[in-house]
Amino acid sequence: MKQKIKKLSNEVNAFKFESSDDVENFRIKYLSKKGLINSCFDDFKSVSPKDKKEIGKLLNQLKISAQKKVEGYNSKETNTNNHKKTINDITKPGEIISEGSRHPISIVRNRIVEIFSNIGFTISEGPEIEDDWHNFTALNLPEHHPARDMQDTFFIEKNPDYLLRTHTSSVQIRYMENNKPPIRTISPGRVYRNEAISSRSHCFFHQIEGLSIDKDVSFADLKQTLEYFTSKLFGKSKIRLRPSYFPFTEPSAEVDVYWGLENETDYRMTKGTGWLEIMGCGMVDPNVLENCGISPKDYSGFAFGMGIDRIALLLYQIDDIRLFSENDLRFLKQFKRELF
Repeated sequence: MKQKIKKLSNEVNAFKFESSDDVENFRIKYLSKKGLINSCFDDFKSVSPKDKKEIGKLLNQLKISAQKKVEGYNSKETNTNNHKKTINDITKPGEIISEGSRHPISIVRNRIVEIFSNIGFTISEGPEIEDDWHNFTALNLPEHHPARDMQDTFFIEKNPDYLLRTHTSSVQIRYMENNKPPIRTISPGRVYRNEAISSRSHCFFHQIEGLSIDKDVSFADLKQTLEYFTSKLFGKSKIRLRPSYFPFTEPSAEVDVYWGLENETDYRMTKGTGWLEIMGCGMVDPNVLENCGISPKDYSGFAFGMGIDRIALLLYQIDDIRLFSENDLRFLKQFKRELF
């Protein structure tokens, strides 16, 4: 019995597969119900009890060896066929790759940055967690100043005060502390205020603020810069400046662009006036320059700031600011054709 198993084992190991027909012949000869290995299992019944353990082990090894030989060839053949199908079928249609799109806030931000970059403004950035000095005090809002009541703030720590910045003006303070005039920079970024979330307001939004410091900078320079900006962004250069108040600029103004009254939407957006408020601006207060180590006797400058979210609402006729932060693909897919 041992000799017969050994002979079959040698035959199995020596058998070479040239084709799938050889595999099938091998399977029928050795592994089928009437095959040689199964006949050995029939003869195993007559083996003496003392030899059964050894011979049973040899029989199992023989059967496993034959099965692995067949499985190994079949596996190799399958991989080869799959590889051929993968690389040889050049007529197979390609898979469609779904393109993403930029967020509307990013689109508008990039447009604004490009417009000001073309006239020499650099980009400056700063931390979203600010200290009291850069967010309030250096901007002419000392402790207990009534103007601080204008904005509810997310404080992280008190004494010393650390908070989520309420405007990107803090970036301008840092820039003036670390750079000497002439300065022309814009500061885009996310800001936070403790406001109730509604269709027109949110607890976080995006601002972009500009700053220009040099000798003999006047309000006329500010107006000319804003007219250039509105003509490039909105295609409308007619603006008006309404007197206003900001602690860090003096004089200060609100900027309105003439939108027109051509259709019902224009009437709704401008409340029948034809004018649309887009930003605040003014001449940098001398106290702010002194706080940053710049002499107000030698230098003057202007600053302006606008909400990117508000500009996006106007440009795309969107009536709910919450759509910008909900990540609704049905909304975001509408901006695929935008180039920025």
